[in-house]
Amino acid sequence: MTRTTGRALRLTVLIGENDTWHHKPLYAEIVHRAHAAGLAGASVFRGIEGFGASSLVHTSRLLSLSEDLPVAVVVVDTEERVRAFLPQLDELVTEGTVVLDPCEVIRHTGRREASDDGSGAADGSGAPDDGSGAAGGPSAEGGAPR
Repeated sequence: MTRTTGRALRLTVLIGENDTWHHKPLYAEIVHRAHAAGLAGASVFRGIEGFGASSLVHTSRLLSLSEDLPVAVVVVDTEERVRAFLPQLDELVTEGTVVLDPCEVIRHTGRREASDDGSGAADGSGAPDDGSGAAGGPSAEGGAPR
């Protein structure tokens, strides 16, 4: 794996958690396609409150409105790779928002890379990586560029 730091493009897709593509969650299809396209990584974040074009506020605080919470799918990769992926989103996202932001990657470390101290920690902290992403920060699976 190559490590890239510097300029990149962040793609954020804002959709509802109940949005589907062929009877499966839309966010899962976006992640699957991003993986198949060879993008550096994708992460899905579930919101606790939000509203979209319908102006209906969805929140986890009220049981009656706790369904269809906002979801953000975030991908960070080179501008060329992200822009090449956009036509697939045109097919998938019929309701939602797609945002592109220029960004700068200052660190990208894959989880599978062992540290020099032999502890198994990718971040050099001595703590083993439990797969949660908390120990090593952003990883190849977490949306950082190659």
